[in-house]
Amino acid sequence: MIQIKDLNFGYSKKALLFKNLNLNLSKGHIYGLLGKNGAGKSTLLHNITGLTYPQSGYCFVNGLSSADRSVDFLSDMYFIPEEIFMPAVTAAQFVKNTAPFYPQFNEDQFYGYIEEFEVPREAVLDKMSFGQQKKAMIAFGLATNTSLLVMDEPTNGLDIPSKVQFRKTIASVLTEDRCVIISTHQVRDLDSLIDTLVVLNDREIVVNEALDMIAEKLYFTTLESDDKQATLYHEDSIRGKNAILANADNLYSKVDMELLFNAIVSNNQSVINLLNTPTK
Repeated sequence: MIQIKDLNFGYSKKALLFKNLNLNLSKGHIYGLLGKNGAGKSTLLHNITGLTYPQSGYCFVNGLSSADRSVDFLSDMYFIPEEIFMPAVTAAQFVKNTAPFYPQFNEDQFYGYIEEFEVPREAVLDKMSFGQQKKAMIAFGLATNTSLLVMDEPTNGLDIPSKVQFRKTIASVLTEDRCVIISTHQVRDLDSLIDTLVVLNDREIVVNEALDMIAEKLYFTTLESDDKQATLYHEDSIRGKNAILANADNLYSKVDMELLFNAIVSNNQSVINLLNTPTK
């Protein structure tokens, strides 16, 4: 689906943001892209969607170079940026003007999503709140039925009920022919939604692993504050120590993505090395 090979990119030739970056993403997955501020998450998404061009290396989506921005590429990819600027039209007018660029667009699906998100159909888009605008664009993106859907901070501006509905709706549209990439700072917003975690840190992809594979390698638990058990990483909380341990006993635990992310960006090599150890 997405093949990035030896990609070099920088906003100036003297300072590269990515150097020899490699990443492979497949259809049938919802990827959660995490990284600190300035790590390059949005820049990576822009390279994937063809909004910026690598200095060297390549990014292919379904065998097409994203930098070429061919008609076949653009008609099968939809990108929802963090900041959106809506035209002074209604949802129906927006569909009339924009949907023809996407051969698989389904108008009935669009209005169904609009209803689920409680977005008024006749409201002028640029007059709605930022949260309502975001939901309208998410609904349109889902209805395009493109094989690649990319969203940068899609839950910014959404209230709690809308975030719950967002997770339900996104989970319902995944098929084996579709790849969804969601970049966010709000790790909890991806809980129970993504199936594969991608972490960008220090200009490198340090993790690209399915959550079930992570759960095979690491065990997430809460220990008593005075528990002396050795941990790979832990954080103190009012309940004790939220901890990550090596899963030597093949126990099941739910992956605590926020705890794991904090361990990774603190350069905890024990955690990173275990994650990158091939499963037997």
